Amino acid sequence: MTSDQAAPPTPPVDKPTPPRAKFFIIAGAIAVAFILVLGTVIGLFLWNSDETVANQQAQLEPFYTPPAEIPAEPGSIIRSEEIPNATVPGGKAVRILYTSQDEAGNPVAVSGMVYLPNKPAPAEGREVLAWAHGTVGLADKCAPSRQPDPIGDTENWLNVAMDRNYVVPATDYYGLGTPGPPTYLVPGQEARDVVNSVRAARNMQEAAAGKKWIVWGHSQGGHASLWTGTLAKEIAPELDLIAVGAAAPAAELTSIVERQWDQVVGWVIGPYTLVSMEDAFPDRDFRSAITSSGSSQLDSVLSQCTQGGGIEGLISESLGANFFESNPNDIPSWAQTIVEITPEPYEPDMPVFMSEGTNDQIVLSGSNALMQENWCKAGSDLTVEWLGGVGHMEVAKASGPTFMEWAVARFAGKPTSPNCDYPPASEPFPNVVLPPEVLQAPATVGVPVGPAPSASPSESASATESVQPQ
Repeated sequence: MTSDQAAPPTPPVDKPTPPRAKFFIIAGAIAVAFILVLGTVIGLFLWNSDETVANQQAQLEPFYTPPAEIPAEPGSIIRSEEIPNATVPGGKAVRILYTSQDEAGNPVAVSGMVYLPNKPAPAEGREVLAWAHGTVGLADKCAPSRQPDPIGDTENWLNVAMDRNYVVPATDYYGLGTPGPPTYLVPGQEARDVVNSVRAARNMQEAAAGKKWIVWGHSQGGHASLWTGTLAKEIAPELDLIAVGAAAPAAELTSIVERQWDQVVGWVIGPYTLVSMEDAFPDRDFRSAITSSGSSQLDSVLSQCTQGGGIEGLISESLGANFFESNPNDIPSWAQTIVEITPEPYEPDMPVFMSEGTNDQIVLSGSNALMQENWCKAGSDLTVEWLGGVGHMEVAKASGPTFMEWAVARFAGKPTSPNCDYPPASEPFPNVVLPPEVLQAPATVGVPVGPAPSASPSESASATESVQPQ
């Protein structure tokens, strides 16, 4: 080879892969294969499950389809049938379609159930304990009365209600299970549906229901029960609501939103609240506060019940995607609406029982510690049970026995023993102070606003009062 000839290229030498690297490569390949197989298995399982549910729901559809003419009288029974597989301790469950009313006073068909004791009714009629269920989703298939064994979180208290010979009506809420708009956390609709479920029970001859009643709800149902306590006398003056019970209620909403808007919970509660508020307040812009990911996944989340929506939200959250663009408390349309749908403390003539678990990661125990603090300061007749280490889904079951003791005493006319002197077991969250610019902006504004022009103290106070619940 002459000096001006290029040397042939040196062939590459394969370096041996270190044993540790080989391990991770093999482990990674196995993990990918496992995930693919697991995903296929889960997909097939969910497909089969969805097909089974679809078949079950199709068989129920004739019952839940309202007639062309809905009876005008609130509480009218449109149709009813016993649920054969319901395992009601000491009683039975009857599925009902009944008349409620929308915001304009029009008759609407709402589904639900009435739990009836096996015991003969007393001559004076049965006392009534109305149940308001927690968040289940907005798809019709999620409605409690559409489930094969629709017991829900009634363990530890429904048995006592049947033994005490109470009638227990349980609404599905308008638009859940039947045609109608979404009404999640819409105060007036929740209260009307609960009140009219009591009227419906009174229209069932077999129920022999009297006029004296108590409402009891969990989570969303706690929100519904608290608003029922506020509105029941106005809706049905002929009935005698004597007490209110709320397990882990969605009560201090601005406080909950402040901490949950960018968490997995925001992916479940956010879509339900969005579509419900859009219908209830059609002039307000809620949609522009939603991320592109939230908008693209909205229909998918809404088509599922809470478990499926929660899984989808968990995946989205793990990928760094939020449902909301920013904190809804900073957005006029959202913030002012949240204030409007937040229940206010009661006057002392309406006793209320509230229970909460210290491990609640959904409604958050600090928010209901704040409710206890605020309602006690306002002079409400409040009895609270704190449950150490109990999570959100178990609160109604865990507090059921104590609530029933309290309810039995209320039906018996015994004096209450409010325990406001005892501090909450969880540290109360601070009250959320909404920025003046958010309170002063038109409620139609759906994006965060900058600082408002300076205003005198009296003008600022007037603007703040204008969005407080009346």
